[in-house]
Amino acid sequence: MTEGAATTLWARAFVDELARCGVQDVVVAPGSRSTPLVMAFSRDGRFRMRVHLDERSGAFFALGTAKASGSPAVIVTTSGTATANVFPAVIEASLSEAPLLVLTADRPHRLRGADANQTIDQVGLYGAYVRDFIDVAPPVADGPALQHLRTVAVRSVATSLTAPLGPVHVNFPFDKPLEPMDPDPDFVAAHPLAADGRSDGSPFVKISSGRIELPEHELDRLATTLAAARGVIVAGPVPEPNKVGVAALSLSAATGYPILADPLSGARFGPSGDADVIAAYDLFLRDETICGVLKPDLVVRVGATPTSTALQGWLQRHNGVRHIVLDAGGRWKDYGATATDYVRADPEITLSALAERADKTVDQSWTSLWRAAVKAARQVIDVDEGELHEGVVLATVAKALPEGASLFVSSSMPVRDLDAFGLPREERIMVFGNRGASGIDGIVSSAFGVAAARRAPTVCVLGDIALFHDQNGLLWSREPDCPVVFVLIDNDGGGIFHMLPIANHEPAFSKFFATPHGLDFQHTAEMHNLGWSELEIGALGSELNAALESGRTSILRVTSDREINKRRHEEVADAVAQNVLDTLR
Repeated sequence: MTEGAATTLWARAFVDELARCGVQDVVVAPGSRSTPLVMAFSRDGRFRMRVHLDERSGAFFALGTAKASGSPAVIVTTSGTATANVFPAVIEASLSEAPLLVLTADRPHRLRGADANQTIDQVGLYGAYVRDFIDVAPPVADGPALQHLRTVAVRSVATSLTAPLGPVHVNFPFDKPLEPMDPDPDFVAAHPLAADGRSDGSPFVKISSGRIELPEHELDRLATTLAAARGVIVAGPVPEPNKVGVAALSLSAATGYPILADPLSGARFGPSGDADVIAAYDLFLRDETICGVLKPDLVVRVGATPTSTALQGWLQRHNGVRHIVLDAGGRWKDYGATATDYVRADPEITLSALAERADKTVDQSWTSLWRAAVKAARQVIDVDEGELHEGVVLATVAKALPEGASLFVSSSMPVRDLDAFGLPREERIMVFGNRGASGIDGIVSSAFGVAAARRAPTVCVLGDIALFHDQNGLLWSREPDCPVVFVLIDNDGGGIFHMLPIANHEPAFSKFFATPHGLDFQHTAEMHNLGWSELEIGALGSELNAALESGRTSILRVTSDREINKRRHEEVADAVAQNVLDTLR
């Protein structure tokens, strides 16, 4: 068999196994060296294939798809710096625990380290951020080698889906010719298992990756801690919000403990049952006196570090209280060192099992304190007649979205404002974000990926700097099946820095931190033939519904003054804290 035919069979065998494992979504960034993989995917017919000119945008689209579907998505790149452009998405996938398969083409071994064109060291390129790295052997027409390659494909999928979920990097050294050539029929006939895979369509090897479950005696031991009278459940961002969020709510309902649910926990926006979901905690836990009054004797925490710095501060203040962290393992999730018990087990299974064992021994005066605090906070928020601010944007979006919709919220201020001002609701919406590394690169592309995976109305709230970072991502608007409505909060710079002490250090602050740019993003919308609306915050609700009904990608721009926004945030937070204090005294 010729070398070109062997390469074609090699790529087809690997791709065949991915399909057998249930992989469906593939993003391709154009390039020559990856031709064997691209052509194998294209020929196969079992994949949803998409193309993007920019590797970074392509990788973040795949990441969004993976987060929304829970299944591994594939990004394919050529060799050289194309592989480095994928790195930000790999980091985010690693830290937010999303299954991502990074397939990079590479030069053959004889060209590595020899000054060959478009050749860099791709071996172990992503370091510890990948769950596994495989430098595939060069293609050969050999039955055992092809069978081994098929196991590599299956292992890659299984590893990406094993807790902690995450990215896997598979590197393929390809030599020319790269174009597809028909494999030798005599070889295929002589090696049917290697060339065609198992005849029943199943993966070459079945890998069982169970979830960690605690033994009954350990669950019984943990259940005894739920006799605490002043317990609280803290639900942070989780990779499986539709599962873990529901389980956290069930424990809240079973124990009577209030639940402080991060927007990315899956427990904030949806049917709460009998759970006591606390609103506006980010606003009133900023006050030291309130934090002292709301002292727990037990914290049960699940997920990554909560978005709210006020909540983080509350946990730190009560360091020494019994604090149980439930985590599937892989990454330590207690940077504040407040945990007294760290339980390595599947969060959904463990929360559900504890809920079945729980007796509602909560002190009613404890729950009354939290409910009174929420009521007092909402009194202030609901009657606030001051200038509208960016927090109102997030509150409006969270309230206006139709049931079943997707909300992708940018890092920086949008996710913090959603945490502070997004009130719980009974109609479910799914909230996504890139809070693993909390970068603002790739927000646009990730939102399109979520829309493609869920096929539900999708809104993305982001700031002007985040849009600037991923303008290339707007090219995804050409895909007919994943429209996104972008709510652009344009404050002409980095508004979050106004919340920090550095804001008092002018003129350096404006030049190096706030970085006003004066860009008109309407030109960007016109270039991509997107819908565009300039509107006031008060009109956002109705305009948002109209934009969603249009079925096209559009940008709704609301403007904000950074100084006014800072002042209004402080005024609302102070008023909330004062009203809650007066109520709790």
